[in-house]
Amino acid sequence: MLKEMAGLGFTHVELSHGIRITLVPGIIRAVQEGVVQISSTHNFCPLPTGVTQAAPNLFEPSALESAEQEQWLRHTKRSIDFAAQVRARVLVCHLGRVSFFWFNPAKKIQAYLREHPDAGRTPSDRTYHALLAKALARLRRRMPPYWARMKESIAAVSDYAQQKGVKLGFENREKFDELPLDADYADFLAEFPAEAPVGYWHDTGHADIKEGMGLLEHRAHLEKLSARTIGWHLHDVSAEGKDHQPVGSGRIDFKMVSGFWRPEHLLTLELSPRVSVEDVRSCKARIEGLL
Repeated sequence: MLKEMAGLGFTHVELSHGIRITLVPGIIRAVQEGVVQISSTHNFCPLPTGVTQAAPNLFEPSALESAEQEQWLRHTKRSIDFAAQVRARVLVCHLGRVSFFWFNPAKKIQAYLREHPDAGRTPSDRTYHALLAKALARLRRRMPPYWARMKESIAAVSDYAQQKGVKLGFENREKFDELPLDADYADFLAEFPAEAPVGYWHDTGHADIKEGMGLLEHRAHLEKLSARTIGWHLHDVSAEGKDHQPVGSGRIDFKMVSGFWRPEHLLTLELSPRVSVEDVRSCKARIEGLL
C-alpha cells in the first residue's frame, strides 16, 4: 500500500481511520525501511480489533454514556501511541455530535436543500434561513451536556498526547449536528493555551458543504481560524455536492484556500477511492503549483 503511494511521488502519507490492525506490521516495516514518512494519522488508527471498515465515529467523545466515552478514551490513547510509533506529528480527530432520539432538526434542513439546493447560498431565501435559525436554536438548546462531555474527553487525553509528542487536529465536520459548530470553532480553540497539543484541521470539502447550508463563509472561516490551523484535508466538491473529488474538478476556489497555507502545515489529499491514478497525479501537480 505504501509502496504504491511512494510510486505516485508522495514522500509523506496520512494513515486514515480505515487502517486495519492486520496492516500495522507492514506499515511499521515500510516506515523503518524509509519507503515513506507518516505525516499524520486519523483517529481511530489502527481500527479496534475486529473492525474492518472505516469507523472514525465508532466511539464519540461527546457521548453521554460513560461506557462509550471510556472506549473513546481508550482507543484515542491507543491511536496516539501508534502515531508516536510511526513518528506522525498529528492525530486528526472528530469531536462527536449532539444526539437526538426524536426529531433531529437536521432532517428538515436536508429535506429543504434537496428541493432547493442553492438555498443556503441565497440570502434572499427567507423561508430557508428562518428554518435554519429555528433548527440552530433547537440544536443549541440540546447541546450543553454533549459540549461539556466533549471538553471533558479532550482534557483526559491532551496531557497524554503532549507526553507522546503528538498534536490533536480537531477537524471541521460536514453534518449539521456535529461538534463543534462552525460558528463556535474560534472561541473553542481560544480556550487552549498556545502551547497546548491541539490545533484546527481544515477539511475543504466539509467547509464547502457547510457553506452550501448557509452555516459559514469559507474565506471568513479560514481567516478566523488561521492562527490555530495545523493541517488540511484537500478535496473538491462537485456541483451536485459530492465531496472527495479531484482538486480543480469542482466548485472550491483552491487559489483562495492556498493563500492560508503555511510552511509548517500538513497538506493531505483526501480523495475518493474511485478517483483514477491519473487524477491523483494531477491533484498532486495542482497543489504543488499553488504552493
